[in-house]
Amino acid sequence: MLFPHQGEWIELEQGRLFWQRDFLPLKQSDEIFDYCLNHLDWRQEAIMMFGKSVMQPRLQAWYGDKSYRYSGLTMNPLPWTAPLLALKQQCEIQANNRFNSVLANLYRNGEDSMGYHQDNEPELGRNPVIASVSLGAERRFTLKHIATKQTFSLDLTHGSLLIMAGELQHHWKHALPKTRRCQQPRVNLTFRNIID
Repeated sequence: MLFPHQGEWIELEQGRLFWQRDFLPLKQSDEIFDYCLNHLDWRQEAIMMFGKSVMQPRLQAWYGDKSYRYSGLTMNPLPWTAPLLALKQQCEIQANNRFNSVLANLYRNGEDSMGYHQDNEPELGRNPVIASVSLGAERRFTLKHIATKQTFSLDLTHGSLLIMAGELQHHWKHALPKTRRCQQPRVNLTFRNIID
């Protein structure tokens, strides 16, 4: 798989990442961040964790062509908006991969988080490619190898792109931990291809 624009491949044991700090120009990053904060249909949903229903510690929105189910939650898509569709097309060029949906996450401050998990639902396919655009506050993204417990972290910055590819979802979990240092919001747009 080739990525035509400048960036950095990070080869992990049984997985690979592509990281580009300056994927979006600052003006576009600011505009999309403002658009997402003010125009996406943000919701806080309940999911099943360890047999219990709990509220997610973040807000989410789902746009695209397909429904998505995880942790007992079914997300029915809202139609693409022009800004999300344009950004999807930019990500498709960079990832050399087609996407038909985007999961948007809003972390209101450092108290909002995402626990360790794998994006390995059957509808994502065998080795899913997921393109993740970060907007707003910088946050630490952490991966942990399931077998070896090896860890790897990146500070995801405003306008950056992280692509998870290869066998990564089979062997690694990833998380966005809580932090007291961050008091500002962050939007994360994760473009995916949902298979029937």
